[in-house]
Amino acid sequence: MPSSPFSSGNDFTRRAFLNTALAGALVAPRLAAGAEATAAPGMFSEPARELTARDDADVIVCGAGPAGIAAAITAARAGARVRLLEVHGCLGGVWTAGLLTYIFDFNKPGITAELKNRLDERGARRSTREDNFVYEPEEMKILLEELCLAAKVKCQLHTRVVAAYRDGRRLTTIVTESKSGREAWRAPVFIDTTGDGDLGALAGCGWDTGQSRDCPCQPMTLNALAVVKDAAALGNFTSFYHDSTRHIPAVEAFKAELARAGLKTSYGNPTLFQVRDNLVMLMINHEYGIKAFDSVAITEATMRSRAEVFKVMRGLRSLGGVWEGIQIAATAEQIGVRDGRRIHGRYTMTKEDLLEGSRYDDAVARVTFGADIHAADSTTNDKETISHGGFKTKPYDIPLRALIARDVDGLMMAGRCISGDFIAHASYRVTGNAVAMGEAAGAVASIAARSKRSPHEVEWSEGVALLAKVRQV
Repeated sequence: MPSSPFSSGNDFTRRAFLNTALAGALVAPRLAAGAEATAAPGMFSEPARELTARDDADVIVCGAGPAGIAAAITAARAGARVRLLEVHGCLGGVWTAGLLTYIFDFNKPGITAELKNRLDERGARRSTREDNFVYEPEEMKILLEELCLAAKVKCQLHTRVVAAYRDGRRLTTIVTESKSGREAWRAPVFIDTTGDGDLGALAGCGWDTGQSRDCPCQPMTLNALAVVKDAAALGNFTSFYHDSTRHIPAVEAFKAELARAGLKTSYGNPTLFQVRDNLVMLMINHEYGIKAFDSVAITEATMRSRAEVFKVMRGLRSLGGVWEGIQIAATAEQIGVRDGRRIHGRYTMTKEDLLEGSRYDDAVARVTFGADIHAADSTTNDKETISHGGFKTKPYDIPLRALIARDVDGLMMAGRCISGDFIAHASYRVTGNAVAMGEAAGAVASIAARSKRSPHEVEWSEGVALLAKVRQV
């Protein structure tokens, strides 16, 4: 396999490559005479301009991943006018653009149950377990679009949130960039479901990431789909293939096959899942110490990961036999991020909640998934790829307060960017919990917007009553 331009022995460095690739972005028409002359050295003064401002939504949801689609659908079904903004070209986030294919902690009422039923109707789900299963990402894409359209959610893809503005403490306006240019959007309530807490950070909220601002943080992973000659022949290497509990034996068997090909993956637990027929998912890499808000580092990590995926595919193919003809069908559009920003809320989930199995009157989700802490560096990965924190997690509640921004009014969070510490986040971050959080945020946001209140002024009992009605739809 040709050496990567990112390899340490190549004079064409990673930074040089990216600087060359991005140089064209700096060549643009001059917006105003003298703009550069008035800026400090190394800076550029962007001229002020008026933007088209839209004011046609009660709730704006930023990010259409598992939490975002649940928030948008719930708020819309409750009668709110909802806009759902997404940076990628499809709904679903890590489920679809990230090719996750495997879902955890999905034994929840509401939209999780609805999705399972809809996927089953399409024959798009593997495994009969209620809490975790494999699904087909392309079926998930079209299903989420159908659900959003039926709920009358106004979706806009290829759109990134780039600025947020407040009137005092209250968030009133966000700005996006897309093929339509720079646009402003106003609403009574906003929900940050970007995963990485982009909106909360732009709005001026306090936040944490990883174990500290400089990491260590959990590694990123780029998933891939591959076509094989006979998935049944790979049953011993495929997690949960023979039964719903067989994972580690399959991982060890797969590692032995990789070693036979002279390969050692950057993820210590390389995993193979069957998606459908002879389509499988490969989860084989770790990218360490990458901050979710460092676009250059994420770009480098994505390219390294994709190179590793193809190296593994070619190595397995060289073994012949059951691996003969294995071919990459798709690599994820977005690398999987485990640790993004955690926006400060009116309650912070902590390790103690997991230890004690905390119960709250304003509980929006019951979490049953344990702490899942992937190694922060390659040395640790060789010794203990995944740690469970050295303790057993008891099922615990996530209170509504953890979904309401502390520093800004009119802003909620759902998904892995809610308020919590590093250990708690390692448990609640999986997508079954994200959906439950999204439903709660959507219900409360709808009530707040239509009653001219802030989310923190809404009693959770109102949200529970609304969800009971919405879930009958």
